[in-house]
Amino acid sequence: MGFSRFLALLLDRNSKDIQHQNGNFTAEFEELWEDVDTDVPWATEAFGVAPDVANLWIGDERSVTSLHKDHYENIYYVVAGAKEFTLYPPTDFPFLYERTYRAATYTRGSEDEDFAVVENDPPSSVPWLSVDPDRPDYEAYPLFRHATPLRCVVHAGEALYLPSLWFHHVKQHADAEGRCIAVNFWYDMQYDVKYNYYKFLENLTSLPNAEEAKP
Repeated sequence: MGFSRFLALLLDRNSKDIQHQNGNFTAEFEELWEDVDTDVPWATEAFGVAPDVANLWIGDERSVTSLHKDHYENIYYVVAGAKEFTLYPPTDFPFLYERTYRAATYTRGSEDEDFAVVENDPPSSVPWLSVDPDRPDYEAYPLFRHATPLRCVVHAGEALYLPSLWFHHVKQHADAEGRCIAVNFWYDMQYDVKYNYYKFLENLTSLPNAEEAKP
């Protein structure tokens, strides 16, 4: 799909889901390289490594990223519009109800067809968080009341440092032209004592009767 076709679909309020990430900026947008640095100098110095990946994000308010975490130090720049982050520290893991779900893929035969959910073959599973910060269901997930969210809105010209292992839910607010544009850089995290503490908490949470013992 060409970029002009993507922009047409973005501005079409009836268009379907379209996405591509995981290094798309360096892999597919060479024309923009002169406008964006290849790294964040202060972050490269602080983390001691170059970024693994740079991503270009273009969407509008229909795009929402469900609650999850990444094993990366994330430097997130907003170019147009605004991004609304709901953040939870790694210590909130016991309250976020990670469950195992069957893995599947959205597929369709052509741009004119609706998406269908096709389960992986052979079957596989993926751990994911069950709670939705925008629509909390305290009856189904009572421990979510104990979570401690931090909310921030990052506007055009601003940046957010999102630490590794922090859980985040992301919404977008388009500008007057209907766009929200951002570029982020993923720096690989250090698998040090912080990661060990997180895995310790994760393992404690999975023990039998652990849920009944939580506050």
